Formats: sequence, structure tokens, C-alpha cells
Amino acid sequence: MFFTQIFQINKKSFLEIIVYLKMALSGKLIGNVEITSGGKILHDLLRHKPEDLSSICPTKVHGCDLLSGERGAVGSTIMWHYTHDGKRKTATEIIEAIDETNHTIVLKVIGGEVVEEIYTSFKLTFHVEPTQNGKQLATWTFEFERPNVSVPYPTSIMDYLCGLIKDMDDHATTK
Repeated sequence: MFFTQIFQINKKSFLEIIVYLKMALSGKLIGNVEITSGGKILHDLLRHKPEDLSSICPTKVHGCDLLSGERGAVGSTIMWHYTHDGKRKTATEIIEAIDETNHTIVLKVIGGEVVEEIYTSFKLTFHVEPTQNGKQLATWTFEFERPNVSVPYPTSIMDYLCGLIKDMDDHATTK
């Protein structure tokens, strides 16, 4: 009887540890960039003309291929070719949701180095909202799961994508 009681306590503690680790491995990261060109312009560029990014930021993006579906439609699959941290990489994504009103695009990464070598799952949401000073705020939200606690949060990917938005905004305002 004494052994059973100890086992139940240890089993409960073990389950609490598992829940804690699961929570520590799942994460959310949000980054913002103030833009002047307007949310519709950047949203349309990401959604309908992502291949143009290779001419806007040639050192960052090398191409974007449509693998299935229609360009910019929910359910379509795209593959990005890009350079991050000095290495050429790819990312295959499915467009999960689009909201024209809030200039929102939700992308789930299903292939490439991000989910095959670093994270077990990775979802990106891009949206634009107005600020109180009359400008607009472009926001990236990452939802991800790390395979273990030694894998860092994706801050360098956030810096990369926020920089990409700045480049897109600069291009759109000087056009």
C-alpha cells in the first residue's frame, strides 16, 4: 500500500513535468514593423506576387514557386528559395487562411530546413493594423514547437522577416 501511494505521487509529478515541458517547447513570437506604404500593398505583394520579392530583395529572396493550387488562394502550396544567416534555404508553405479586411495571411511551414532540421512545427501569420498615429503596423506572429529546450526561439527568423517587410515597404514607398 505504501509503494502504491508513492507511485501515484511520482506519476502525478511526472505528468506535471511532461505538461511543463510541453508548454516550454511550444512558443509564440511576435514582431512588428511600422510601415508607410499601406497594408494592402504588402499583403497583395506577399499573397499575389511573392516572386517579385527576388527583385526587391535579391540578397534575401531568390524565388517563390507555386507548387499546387492557385497563386494566393487558401490551400495552395508555395516554395520559397531564400538566404538566411548566410545559407541558401527553402521553405514549403501551405496558405491556411486569408483575411482581406485585416490584410492577414496564415502560412503553415510543411517543408524545408525550418521544420526538417530545427522545429517540429512552424506557423506564420502576417497581418497589418492601423496605429494611433495614422500609420500602419505590419505584424508577424510565429507559433512553433521546438523538439527540445536546447533549440532557440526563432528570433533570427523574426529579424529576417521584419527586415524583409522593411525592404518591401521601402520599395513600395519609393516606387
